[in-house]
Amino acid sequence: MRAIWNGAIGFGLVNIPIKLYTATGESNLDLDMLDKDDLSNINFKRVNATTGKEVKYADIVKGYKLEDRYIVLTPEDFEQVNPEKSKLLNIKQFVDINEIDSVYFESSYFLEPQKNGEDAYKLLLNAMIKTKMAGIGTFILREKEILCLVRPYDDKILILNRMRYPEEIRSFEDLKVPSAKKPNNDELEMAESLIKQRATKFDPAKFKNTYNEDLMKIIEAKAKGKTKKIEAKEEVSSKATDLMAQLKASLEAGKAKAG
Repeated sequence: MRAIWNGAIGFGLVNIPIKLYTATGESNLDLDMLDKDDLSNINFKRVNATTGKEVKYADIVKGYKLEDRYIVLTPEDFEQVNPEKSKLLNIKQFVDINEIDSVYFESSYFLEPQKNGEDAYKLLLNAMIKTKMAGIGTFILREKEILCLVRPYDDKILILNRMRYPEEIRSFEDLKVPSAKKPNNDELEMAESLIKQRATKFDPAKFKNTYNEDLMKIIEAKAKGKTKKIEAKEEVSSKATDLMAQLKASLEAGKAKAG
């Protein structure tokens, strides 16, 4: 893996030199965009909006439109914005991770200690494991100030979760959400039973992305001049017309599956 950021974690007066690595990757098939007439690849070019001519990447600059003109920014301008945060991930507070709603979480990154930072890294890792706390901090990544959470992962490594700022969370006030009316007691008890019936310890190994596998079967069949129909593995029953009947059917299906 290639590090995407080099810097340090600021933990009080302790600075821990670290490298940041992307912890996740896409699992989609690599599909190309083609011209349907001759199956040629579709290319995307950067063009000048005025002349229509292609512009080399080296000749592209970034700018902000202020009133009626653009203010061009250089790499040096970006470096002057919070230069400390460009190299320091400063942990400002420690929190119980269970207090944070998952809506705030984005991408995940592994944190690797650099030379001479191993002991301090291990100290912070073990301290957070023992206290069951996670650190909240900020740093600059690719010309953006990132809000993040640092926590132990698998009790072996520190992982960073990129977070959304509060202003980035949209309001749901315009959506049609259920009123505060209490549900029917019998229906509520049935729903609780259904939840308890399916309650288990989370095991990510039980979840598999089968879409790519099924799509590949279709691709291979088409390559042989055949058609391949993937049978539905799960079907939504349309027989039960009322909520109580649906709940009862769900419970019976769960019992049958367990048996």
